[in-house]
Amino acid sequence: MTNRYAVILAAGQGTRMKSKLYKVLHPVCGKPMVQHVSDALNQVGFDETVIVVGHGAEAVKAQLGEEFHYVLQAEQLGTGHAVLQADELLKDKKGITVVLAGDTPLLTGETIDALIAEHQAKQAKITVLTALAEDPTGYGRVIRGANGLVERVVEHKDATVEEQKVREINTSTYCFDNELLFQALKQVGNENAQGEYYLPDVIEILQKQGEVIAAYQSPTFSETFGVNDRVALSEAESIMKKRINERWMRAGVTIIDPAQTYISSEATIGQDTVIYPGASIQGTSVIGSECVIGANSEIRNSVIADFVEVKQSVIHDSKVESRVTIGPFAHIRPGSALGEDVRIGNFVEVKKSSLAKGSKAAHLSYVGDAEVGQNVNLGCGTITVNYDGENKYKTTIADGAFIGSNSNLVAPVHIGENALVAAGSTITEDVPHQALSIARARQVNKENYKKSN
Repeated sequence: MTNRYAVILAAGQGTRMKSKLYKVLHPVCGKPMVQHVSDALNQVGFDETVIVVGHGAEAVKAQLGEEFHYVLQAEQLGTGHAVLQADELLKDKKGITVVLAGDTPLLTGETIDALIAEHQAKQAKITVLTALAEDPTGYGRVIRGANGLVERVVEHKDATVEEQKVREINTSTYCFDNELLFQALKQVGNENAQGEYYLPDVIEILQKQGEVIAAYQSPTFSETFGVNDRVALSEAESIMKKRINERWMRAGVTIIDPAQTYISSEATIGQDTVIYPGASIQGTSVIGSECVIGANSEIRNSVIADFVEVKQSVIHDSKVESRVTIGPFAHIRPGSALGEDVRIGNFVEVKKSSLAKGSKAAHLSYVGDAEVGQNVNLGCGTITVNYDGENKYKTTIADGAFIGSNSNLVAPVHIGENALVAAGSTITEDVPHQALSIARARQVNKENYKKSN
């Protein structure tokens, strides 16, 4: 089997982004652009992948990890110069090399695989990934011969009137014979207005040597879309969002209004789940089957089991078991775990706490740094008082306890099994199991008080 190598060009500063964030690290549907590109390559499978970095090199390495080779392009002297930085790693190896840009997040593994297949079928030394553009102005045109092979790639400014009518454009993604690539790169000059070394010049060099130059046309123009500024970033986000939403709908998820629904590229959703407009499912969230995600809900990096209903609520970095209902207007903060059949009602905040099976906090409560057992009822206005201004403390509530409305549980404190806390109590000491605890001031009525004042 032919060895496969890949080179991702990720050294450009991206000045048109006007951002402190390195260009290829700008996210599209929750994932940095260069991560989309590397993930697409991983779907195909390569023996080695080289990332050409420049500005923001350490940030790119931190994002992609240690599985790749990194080479530094200290000066940005063109795409040919960028690929040449991989010379020491790849030059003497037999096989094929795919070169692509780190700012093309919409490119799929299927298209890369098809590009390689066409390269091998035509026994080509270069295969250019092309696309049909509605308006090809500004793009290099791919001129094919009668046999379908590439005769030349001509820049727009150099094209004749007839050539400018050609809609098939060069996307700047290529498959090369690896050894010939690095041999030809050493012949590329910089006699041009920019004084740079251009990768497409390799095509002309190998054509003069009589080598076969082929082309594979991408299924869609949008897939080859490169991001150079915030406008293009927004367009890529829109295309990716549509692609993701369509994939989940075809997999059995109902999305009421796809245009108003955001799903991260790394999220997973089960069959027969219904997602209402304005929902945002972010990060690595996992949503089970037959869930209902209500309008304007936000779920981030959380695991939601089957048959869960979320109404206009926020869930971050938490785990929710089956048949839980949440909201409306609840906030499940990081580190929380809700057991089966738990009910979290309106205006309830849960932070770094667990509620076991069947427990409920129906409304207007704060549950922070708490461990709540099974079948516990937290009445309206229950607060676990977990912070003294310097340290956080834990509240534990055993199975079957009943906490009356408007109660304050001042941590650290333990409420025993089947214990009852009277409404309006401020509990500062442990409550034994099956006990009734009343901790409130005795009522005093002063008759005729208003009249005397």
